[in-house]
Amino acid sequence: MNRAIVLAGGQGTRLRPYTTILPKPLMPVGDRPVLDVVVRQLRAAGFEQVTMATGHLAELIEAYFGDGAKLGIQIDYVREEHPLGTAGPLSLLEDFTEDVLVMNGDILTDLDYRALLSDHCADGAVATIATQRRTEAMSLGVVTFGDDADDVNRVIGYDEKPELAVDASMGVYCFSPAVLEHVEPGRFLDFPDLVLRLIAADVPVRGWRSSAFWLDVGTPADYERAQEAFVTLRHRLLPPD
Repeated sequence: MNRAIVLAGGQGTRLRPYTTILPKPLMPVGDRPVLDVVVRQLRAAGFEQVTMATGHLAELIEAYFGDGAKLGIQIDYVREEHPLGTAGPLSLLEDFTEDVLVMNGDILTDLDYRALLSDHCADGAVATIATQRRTEAMSLGVVTFGDDADDVNRVIGYDEKPELAVDASMGVYCFSPAVLEHVEPGRFLDFPDLVLRLIAADVPVRGWRSSAFWLDVGTPADYERAQEAFVTLRHRLLPPD
């Protein structure tokens, strides 16, 4: 059974004051919550079960989605009694016996979830990270020093507000059950720290490069962009019923 774990327990502090009364995954884009879009995408991609890790205002998320019957997919929940970070909730899964897709519940993307999980399984990796090449502009002037040991303070370059190309995590992952060996039950753990643990233990971690549309609805500016993008890309983002 193709299964997805959706992380929906964060407090969404960067979107306050909206998220003081509404969990971030229920923030609307167009005429529906962003998490509603995610669940419909997962169903269309062939996923049969979605487990939501809830915490902040969990009752609202659970009341909206219920058991998933109205969306044609099985939905169940694990609830954080205290914040566990982005990776810590994996320790709450009692039936984690097959490779799963794990993702943030506030992402607007047309990423091919089925292809990602399929390639992860074929690679035999314990962890796979969906990535996207991004060029980000720095808001600072960057100074370059020379390597002359006799004059370590000599400046040989100055670049005002340079653009840096990076491979960014899209907040979508795949994990095999073996990852639980590196997640302590009930302890706070974020994905960057988990990935570094795996690398330090020489555990296979793969990257999966994507050029899909992707927007992390994390800040007011991102949320405004998401509203605009949903209108333009609705046909790509929202599968037909």
